[in-house]
Amino acid sequence: MISGLVQILLFQSLGELISKFFLPTLPGPVIGLVLLIIWLVLRKGINRELAMVADGFSQYLGLLFVPAAVGVVLFLPQLKANALAIISALVASVILTIASSAIVVRFLSPKPGERLDD
Repeated sequence: MISGLVQILLFQSLGELISKFFLPTLPGPVIGLVLLIIWLVLRKGINRELAMVADGFSQYLGLLFVPAAVGVVLFLPQLKANALAIISALVASVILTIASSAIVVRFLSPKPGERLDD
């Protein structure tokens, strides 16, 4: 279990270092996560200790949304004042996301009668 936690903290630390010295516009944990994913792909699997720590973290993932919910409640007057603009932006972004996803899927999917092994 300690080994899995050390692996996660190691990659987060590497991400922080890269963020600090080379890519200051990207958050360190994001860089660390990308490095961890690359490492796991190169190893072609996840070891038992890392999987156990990840499962433990995922059980309490909902707690990470508490600060965001508190932030939303804190800015409730501003949200009410701009409700129409926020709702419009959300609806438009959902429609654009669905449309662009459909275009990409249609472009990448095989045509009728086309064999997949060609």
